[in-house]
Amino acid sequence: MVKTFQAYLPSTNRTYSCVHCRAHLASHDELISKSFQGSQGPAYLFNSVVNVACGQTEERVLLTGLHAVADIFCECCKTPLGWKYEHAYESSQKYKEGKFIIELAHMIKENGWD
Repeated sequence: MVKTFQAYLPSTNRTYSCVHCRAHLASHDELISKSFQGSQGPAYLFNSVVNVACGQTEERVLLTGLHAVADIFCECCKTPLGWKYEHAYESSQKYKEGKFIIELAHMIKENGWD
């Protein structure tokens, strides 16, 4: 059975996709930082993502302090991917608000990485 994704990124862009179902998640152009830590290892911070659903917002103490975050899931296969920063309580962390963390363990690189 062929899966239909909510959004396809242009085939000319280097993209990150869900490792489990290959749904597009983010364009390389939306990558902000590769220096983040997820709950299961290294993670990337993105400005925007596609084909993800957000869970309930909750407060969590992360490595950089208290944040209000919502877990994000692949809309196609429902795999937990990371989280969205809804609110940062420290002024130095405000740049994260509205941004997304996706753990490396849950994504693969596609389209023109050679």
